[in-house]
Amino acid sequence: MSTVTETIDVHVPVQTAYDQWTQFESFPQFMSGVESIRQVDDRHTHWVTKVGGVRREFDAEITEQRPDERIAWKSTDGDTRHAGVVTFHRLGDTDTRVTVQLDWQPQGLTEKAASAVGADSMQVKADTRRFKEFIEQRGTETGAWRGEVPRTGS
Repeated sequence: MSTVTETIDVHVPVQTAYDQWTQFESFPQFMSGVESIRQVDDRHTHWVTKVGGVRREFDAEITEQRPDERIAWKSTDGDTRHAGVVTFHRLGDTDTRVTVQLDWQPQGLTEKAASAVGADSMQVKADTRRFKEFIEQRGTETGAWRGEVPRTGS
């Protein structure tokens, strides 16, 4: 299992950063490698990714969601095994620290080699920078879901 953690400060209120992160279908606008995400219901999403020429489809379940604090998920099927959490920390009225932690299982020689040289860390770092640019340029979220998902077992 490989773990990647990235933190970035964004110049928007915590509610704006959090609300944007709940808009999963907007992820392709700032995450390279994500072709599409379809929100199935409050707890489930369907992802299509293409990274390093490898296309994958998988479903994920939101395992915990607390407004303005955290969103956690895990994959539930497909050939991609990963889990993660994004946390939101209020730094001030107009500044938020966003931390992304992703645990994933590289498959095949190419993914294992890429992980060994830190390509996964560079990808997450670039994606968090693009999120910062996206939300700061907009100044407001594209939508919001303020519901809560109680923590489920792993």
